[in-house]
Amino acid sequence: MKGGIIADEIKEPCVLVSVITKDSSEEQAKEYLDELEFLALTAGAVTFKRFSQKMLIPSSKTYLGSGKLEEIRAYICSKDIEVIIFDDELSPSQARNIERILGIKVLDRTNLILDIFATRARTSSAKTQVELAQLQYLLPRLTNLWTHLDRQKGGIGMRGPGEREIETDRRIIKDKISLLKDKLKKIDKQKSVQRGNRGNLVRVALVGYTNVGKSTIMNTLSKSDVFAENKLFATLDTTVRKVVIDNLPFLLTDTVGFIRKLPHQLIDSFKSTLDEVREADLLIHVLDISHPNFQEHYNVVNDTLMEIDKSEKPTIVVFNKIDAYSYIAKEETDLTPFEDFNYSLKDLQKSWMSKLNDTKCIFISAATKENFIELKSLIYSHVKEIFQDRYPYHNFLY
Repeated sequence: MKGGIIADEIKEPCVLVSVITKDSSEEQAKEYLDELEFLALTAGAVTFKRFSQKMLIPSSKTYLGSGKLEEIRAYICSKDIEVIIFDDELSPSQARNIERILGIKVLDRTNLILDIFATRARTSSAKTQVELAQLQYLLPRLTNLWTHLDRQKGGIGMRGPGEREIETDRRIIKDKISLLKDKLKKIDKQKSVQRGNRGNLVRVALVGYTNVGKSTIMNTLSKSDVFAENKLFATLDTTVRKVVIDNLPFLLTDTVGFIRKLPHQLIDSFKSTLDEVREADLLIHVLDISHPNFQEHYNVVNDTLMEIDKSEKPTIVVFNKIDAYSYIAKEETDLTPFEDFNYSLKDLQKSWMSKLNDTKCIFISAATKENFIELKSLIYSHVKEIFQDRYPYHNFLY
């Protein structure tokens, strides 16, 4: 399926919108819109303006108040804006009402992420998973203006009396969803056989927020060439490589990046990819220490991991991009509370190493390879421990 913003070379002018509720702040709204703008840029859009409105709860009919919608309408008319993107998922009725008022294409955060996934999917497996997620998202959002998929069933006996086009389209989508689910079951079975054929090697999975440098770490550790780019969701397909550190072999998996408000359709459809996380013996949780929201990213990934797999796994926390980290030192007269950006890297190392207790953590730069020897040593010690626990009578010269 192709819908929304899909080609990097097409720079559609857009505006971004968020609502500041009683559970959020203006600072949070700015940070979330920063991420939404990066998502829009990744999808191929250029942001002209951002709009925010303080509300107890978003309007059930139009998400925003009528005054704010009129302000946005005046702006998009003056600037010839083609698309408006909301930071939350809109209900079908909200999207229709907003589109009717503004007269331009309306996207929400879920729609945008699904669209990026569609452009990033390369293998048959990833394309099938993304298409299923898109159709599940689209089904409740059909309107009478929507036409057809590739083809529709016809012929005597195939339609009920007086069936409208939208009802036919809905039936077609349901049939295609069923076919895609059957196809994914076969893919899951194939992936399961592949995992079973990997022998008795210890499995290590790289996890983390999107664009934190997992693929770069993968390339360095495995001496492979996994695609890495400074854009969100640069890689969707799970990559598995055999890695050897000091004669100790193990399997290293690079998984799809997580993100705040990851659409549930994607979690459901990417089951085979996330099974790599479920079946891993050791997780390497990668964080971008230079990002102002790295603590929230840490919590988002942990919450998603708990949703995928309730069991606790041994974890190494890797703080990447120390070469890009900078801080603002506070003056002695400044009585405001310390923020993350007020701590030096050395202070953060102390605070996080004590906060994580039994979980090991390390600060590195995948770009400059700083502290990479220490990272390899830490991985080696964990893999060796898991191997020895699993095979107590096979302690080779590791």
